[in-house]
Amino acid sequence: MGPDERQLVLDQLVSSESRLLALLDGLTPAQWSFREAPERWSIAENVEHLAVFEDFIRQAIATALATTPAESPGPALLAAVASKDPLVLSVADARNATFIARDATRPNGRWPDPADLVAHLRAARARTLAFAAETDADLRSHFFAHIAFGDLDCYQWLLLLGHHTLRHTRQIEQVMAHPAYPARCPTSRL
Repeated sequence: MGPDERQLVLDQLVSSESRLLALLDGLTPAQWSFREAPERWSIAENVEHLAVFEDFIRQAIATALATTPAESPGPALLAAVASKDPLVLSVADARNATFIARDATRPNGRWPDPADLVAHLRAARARTLAFAAETDADLRSHFFAHIAFGDLDCYQWLLLLGHHTLRHTRQIEQVMAHPAYPARCPTSRL
């Protein structure tokens, strides 16, 4: 990963986390658990998914990097994967496209206490940031499949983590904009 690529990843990870945490500050229990519709995720469920997804992808990257890099992946594979950079960078903006989360990353109430969940999310992102800041691995030579996009390289996965957070941050903003979203009550913060 070159210096410009590293900086882009770090910027995306930091800015998406900051924006998300600003939204979560001071939520009431009713706001935390509000759903726009029965099939839609609450803010708590979105945040749980983000925390679990962050751990899942960071582990998948570690697993991919522990294998021998794709030996002479060939120009066709490298070009096909590299051509997906714009796709990865547009994940947050493609709100009309829906993705089905892997079972392992679906929310199921792992952290009943919102403070514990946010702490886990922050710790997970800190581990990702430390990895992205320090790795010297050839991220472009290690691949694993996205559920909708097919093979992505490990650099693209790091970029995707920031854009995935931003995508769910926008989903949380949508929840908050719903007409039935509970009003803030200054005495009932989480």
